[in-house]
Amino acid sequence: MTRQVLRYSNCFKRNVVESIERDGLSIEDCRRLYGIGGSETIQKWIRKFGKNELLNKLVMVQTLDERDELKRLREEVKRLKVAYADLAIAHRIDQKVIEVADELYGFDLKKKYEQELSQHLKEKQK
Repeated sequence: MTRQVLRYSNCFKRNVVESIERDGLSIEDCRRLYGIGGSETIQKWIRKFGKNELLNKLVMVQTLDERDELKRLREEVKRLKVAYADLAIAHRIDQKVIEVADELYGFDLKKKYEQELSQHLKEKQK
């Protein structure tokens, strides 16, 4: 089963774009009206033949304070990512040191530490 490929003339494409620009039809309305398949087809035609302001765009209106806040937050996220990476590396190093120490001394340092910490917390609660 082969899919039928439809080719549209430039004149037809311009007429569709014109009906959107002039008559105010939505892209979806034109797709249904003219039997056009793809969801991006008409948008491509608008980019080629029409006014770009009709394409789906996101417009953000920001005050200077909002823009500065966004910049500050992005810088903070960047710093936090670096700090997290440093902590992750330090944690892996700590884990490796514990692992090597366990092998050298033949006992589980992590388990021993957890037991002592648990005992200390119990004594502190009393």
